[in-house]
Amino acid sequence: MARKRMSNQVPSFDQLIIPTVKALVELGGSGSNEEINTKVYELHNISDEIINIPHGENGTVSEVDYRLAWSKTYLKKFGLLENSSRGIWSLINTAVDISTLDSFEIVKYVREQDKNNKQNKKLSKSSEDLIQETKNEVDYSEEWKEQLLNILYNISPAAFERLAQRILRESGFSQVEVTGKVGDGGIDGKGIVRVSGLLSFHVIFECKRYKGSVSPSQIRDFRGAMQGRADKGLFITTGNFTRDALKEATRDGAPPIDLIDGQLLCEKLKELKLGITTQLIEQVEIKTEWFDKL
Repeated sequence: MARKRMSNQVPSFDQLIIPTVKALVELGGSGSNEEINTKVYELHNISDEIINIPHGENGTVSEVDYRLAWSKTYLKKFGLLENSSRGIWSLINTAVDISTLDSFEIVKYVREQDKNNKQNKKLSKSSEDLIQETKNEVDYSEEWKEQLLNILYNISPAAFERLAQRILRESGFSQVEVTGKVGDGGIDGKGIVRVSGLLSFHVIFECKRYKGSVSPSQIRDFRGAMQGRADKGLFITTGNFTRDALKEATRDGAPPIDLIDGQLLCEKLKELKLGITTQLIEQVEIKTEWFDKL
């Protein structure tokens, strides 16, 4: 019941349409999903508590991000946005006058354009009805990530650590070891990354299979464990990081920590073709059996 009350506080997709355009304007006309969503949180003053509400019972994607995907889809169908194969969204007209935009008119226009294929559907004036009716028609291009994150969340901790080890090796790290010792301050492994064959950096990493958010205190604890033992830290999670955690990771005067959240982790697996194959039509197929062998 409490979760349902919280979900009711998440802005509807049509309420997020104009903030999405504003976010892209402030980002210079283009941005990744992560950049756009983070900017919308800021512009719409969305709290971490709301951001962390998952989509569905076992969702690894937040409800607000899911609704933002609907907003982007409608803006694309309306002719204001386009997106590249690398997941970058951009304004078709960077000089768009936001004051002339009306979210309801955008939704109405898109639905009227689609009505030839949806003769049995009626246009509703209710935002809640609009959300319900569009659940099956919105092209949520990131849906494969939710499926993949659910797989990652259900593999064993040891398998997830081995996956992190494989990712680092495939990314050019050497001497990558999984330690995972109890009482080691959360450190799960270490490795060395070389730059141009001349410079090398010792890196310590931590892996967390979370559906929620990593807090700033966890970043501080990890930094405390890595000090004096490595040049950089790498924190990998299937969840996400709170805004304060992101700030803590790059705090002035403190050793920097690079962060990989669930969305970036999925992109990395796709890029490295680890457990994922992509077809020419850009349909993502997850090789479930690959993860079973970790």
